[in-house]
Amino acid sequence: MARISLVVSDVDGTLLTDDKSLTDGAKAAVRKLHAAGIGFSIVSSRPTIGMGFLVEPLAIALPIGAFNGSSTVDAGLKPIEQHLIAPEVAKRSLDVLDAFGVDIWLFTNDRWYTRNRAGEYVASEQHAIKAHPTVIADFAPHLSQACKIVGASSDAALLQRCEAAMKQAVGREATAVRSQTYYLDVTPPGHDKGTFVEGLSKRLGISTDAVATIGDMENDLPMFARSGVSFAMGNAAYEIKKRATHVTDSNERDGFARAVETVLKLA
Repeated sequence: MARISLVVSDVDGTLLTDDKSLTDGAKAAVRKLHAAGIGFSIVSSRPTIGMGFLVEPLAIALPIGAFNGSSTVDAGLKPIEQHLIAPEVAKRSLDVLDAFGVDIWLFTNDRWYTRNRAGEYVASEQHAIKAHPTVIADFAPHLSQACKIVGASSDAALLQRCEAAMKQAVGREATAVRSQTYYLDVTPPGHDKGTFVEGLSKRLGISTDAVATIGDMENDLPMFARSGVSFAMGNAAYEIKKRATHVTDSNERDGFARAVETVLKLA
């Protein structure tokens, strides 16, 4: 097995606790990676504006993956490579979400748009990404700038059915996958956390076999498949755990830090 040269981590449910806190254990673990000469970055379904608060405490200098890996930004959050949902596909996605009656958000590189400030997950998203939405009456003027469209609902079964309908509606013209049981993300096609890992590995001149990835949801599976070592969090579903090479503790029990300890032993 190749020596681990890079660790790429998911954010929510992995690096952060359920209340969106970065623990002292997580910060100490990343410091150990830096001290060992192992690179560290993050990739998330989060928008670009929701990643910045992690850069300084984790001393991240490498490119970061936002919008499920379809956008790559530098440590100052300036786009390096950005892909958008085609306007007609964005419109089709909105129609599906409207049909299922779920709350809808549209993200551009630097804005979060919603039609409903009182949506059931708006307050928690504000807390999570440390940004406020812009309330609009119509998404149409922003369809040409859509980096991600989100359907939010606490009805997990409904959102699962919505996901299946969305996959059928967009086909290969977009990627539709739940990043949480209550969020369905629609992002540009052909780009995911796996392609981000591949791209970052290429930039660093290392093999993907030298990469360790850590995550907890279905949208983390593409990066598991493109890394030499992968860790599923203890809070991940069984199907996710089956696809990882290792299973660590939960995000509430410093599972990220425990995974890093294993990486350091492998390195």
